[in-house]
Amino acid sequence: MSNSNFTVEYNKKELPSSLSKIGFLLFGLGLVLVILAFYFDSVRSAFNSVIFLTFVTSIGLGSLFWITVEYLSGAVWSTPFRRVAEFFGALLFILPLLALPAYFNMHEIYHWTHTAVVEGDEYLKAKSSYLDVSFFAIRNLVFFLIWIIFFYFITRNSLKQDENGDQSYTKKNLRWSAIFIPFFALTISFFSIDWLMSLEPHWFSTIFGIYYFAGTVLAALAAITYTIIKLNERGYFVKGLNQDHYYSFGALLFGFINFWAYIAFSQYLLIWYGNLPEETFWFLEKWEGNWIIYSVLLIVIHFVVPYFALLSQPSKMNPKRLKFMSLWILAAHYFDLLWIVMPTYEEGSYVPGWVELSFPILAVGLIILIFNWRAKNKNLVPIGDPKLKRGINFRL
Repeated sequence: MSNSNFTVEYNKKELPSSLSKIGFLLFGLGLVLVILAFYFDSVRSAFNSVIFLTFVTSIGLGSLFWITVEYLSGAVWSTPFRRVAEFFGALLFILPLLALPAYFNMHEIYHWTHTAVVEGDEYLKAKSSYLDVSFFAIRNLVFFLIWIIFFYFITRNSLKQDENGDQSYTKKNLRWSAIFIPFFALTISFFSIDWLMSLEPHWFSTIFGIYYFAGTVLAALAAITYTIIKLNERGYFVKGLNQDHYYSFGALLFGFINFWAYIAFSQYLLIWYGNLPEETFWFLEKWEGNWIIYSVLLIVIHFVVPYFALLSQPSKMNPKRLKFMSLWILAAHYFDLLWIVMPTYEEGSYVPGWVELSFPILAVGLIILIFNWRAKNKNLVPIGDPKLKRGINFRL
């Protein structure tokens, strides 16, 4: 494929039909299980729908974040892979729909929605102007619209650039990205406060938005890394990609694993040091009953294992190791969200069941279908980007 500036060896191929079959199979199975879950245990399912929503948001919104970071940083090595992030970002279109199960069950999930409870609680009464169901719905709809608008215009410019290689599209996306980042910082923080932190409305933490951000960008990066390696191994990308590209993904994964751990420990340390009852109870309830097992497992699963698995330089270049750890990190992020949400549902002793399994099956099927839908009849590589050749020739 070529334009006036350079020629690259890229043969456009449609994704295999088996991908859509797997997607429909998982989506159908997950959907049936989720419907049954709401039928047999609507409250437990409602809490799981919060995990489901925040997980899918992580993949979609995190992908948009990585797209804008590439434009703002002027990164070259990631240019051949940006289109994969653009496909995952399409998940943003369906977030308003995915939020409906949790929204229509807010009375079971969030006790600040109970008028009698608020009237008898000074803390909740002071927060009632913000923790209001109507205001909650309006501002989250605004969040979704902001994300969708930025995603639409940025990806539209990227796809148009495939047609003529016009560099002005890169400049336009640079401006869009610069405007997006402040909106991103605010909206992802308030989104996490609304759906996750308000599960315990008496709890205070000024770092929780960054905590969710750290998990979000890491999960999105893991999804992008796994997909890119799989597609490259099967010949869907341009020729000339090498281990230096894999190392860049491995180094980013390793860096954000450490960043997540740093933020998680900082949140814990500040609350432990302050020793204020309105802050400490959130951690104490996760250290009671068998929740202590989940808390220890979170440290091991989300930090210790991926840290040592990606510590060495060769491991960051090993495609098999990167694929496995990408899936591991995605599972760890889902486990992290479960650790945040489910203590509100069940204190002391908690045993996961088939309900907890149904929602991730639905999430994986949905992600595959959205990715396959966006990739249909499109180049998997941004062939019109003037940085593409430099990206292919990237060497450390």
